[in-house]
Amino acid sequence: MTETDGNLMKSAMGDWQLQRWPPTTDATLQAWDAADELLLDHVAELLKQRDSAFANVLLLNDVHGALATSLHRLSPVSWSDSSLAHRAAEENLKRNDIASPLRKLASVQTPDAPVDLVLIRVPKTNALLEDQLARLRPQLHENTVIIAAAMVKHLQKSAFACLERYLGKVTTSLAVKKARLLFVALDEELPVQRSPYPSEFTDSETGLTLFNHANVFSRAHLDHGARFLLSQYNDLPAAQRVVDLGCGNGVLGIRLLQMRPDAHVRFIDESYSAVESARCNHARYFGDQAVNADFQVADGLESGDSDSLDLVLCNPPFHQQHVLGDQVARSMFAQSKRCLRQGGELCVVANRHLSYPRMLKHLFGNCRTLASNRKFMVLKALRR
Repeated sequence: MTETDGNLMKSAMGDWQLQRWPPTTDATLQAWDAADELLLDHVAELLKQRDSAFANVLLLNDVHGALATSLHRLSPVSWSDSSLAHRAAEENLKRNDIASPLRKLASVQTPDAPVDLVLIRVPKTNALLEDQLARLRPQLHENTVIIAAAMVKHLQKSAFACLERYLGKVTTSLAVKKARLLFVALDEELPVQRSPYPSEFTDSETGLTLFNHANVFSRAHLDHGARFLLSQYNDLPAAQRVVDLGCGNGVLGIRLLQMRPDAHVRFIDESYSAVESARCNHARYFGDQAVNADFQVADGLESGDSDSLDLVLCNPPFHQQHVLGDQVARSMFAQSKRCLRQGGELCVVANRHLSYPRMLKHLFGNCRTLASNRKFMVLKALRR
């Protein structure tokens, strides 16, 4: 099998060359799974039974663009919290010589037109699904077809409960290659409920009240790793040009600005929810017109200027969706090295079991442990 063959997805909606984004050399990681295939096969059967195609199609949480690419003739809207998911879909459309632009909707936006077909990849975070269903509900009608899909191992009872609470009764398909479809019959008698998100909490130790959209990591309390990094802030270097990389709700950058009001912080995350949460939290403490920060939905420092930063703060994830690994962190660290000036520093908090010290020493030529406890370590690497 050639590399191209390994990237070929076959379904009743056609054969497509698909690649994950960011690209990976791991041949076991495909840009689709059996749940995508099962969902596309079912849509193909639906289309055969209809006199015309669905007028308005909405895709929820299409991770690498398998659905958007396969269904491009239906001009679907891709609603996602991940800018990387949107990037993957755009790259896969190009890869298959499809000129139609991707119709994107960020998670913090709300569908504003009636929808005839809703295809849902059940997300890892049930809160995101709940928020999406609550905001989607007013745009559904009695003839809307609603189908969710997931791999069985990732399908939690809470997803069933959420679908039935907000939309209506759920029935399931038989499992095929460990994937399953959920068919939702819209119950128009159910009351339309408001989303419980965004939410907020007040941390008693820092005194910060933090606003969080549904898909923000640790949205109910301050992340323990972030708290440990905050405890080491007195050892941070004097810095004016700072990035909070993978910012989440922005707590690292906001606390730094409170301690160093002459600094400027760029908050960067690939999650629309995270960047909007950071923006709202910054406005709470510094006002809407503050000039000490800017906000960017991006794949890390991919577009950052070389030799431009004094300090990068980073609490990196060690997974992308359901896939564990260090690829995201490796990319963040390499981007940081390129963008730091000579003498600039990368400060990272990480779980102790991760091999980041070795990784940073290999990349930067140095790595110092500022602090550690039973679960976390705070690491500092200097751009020489």
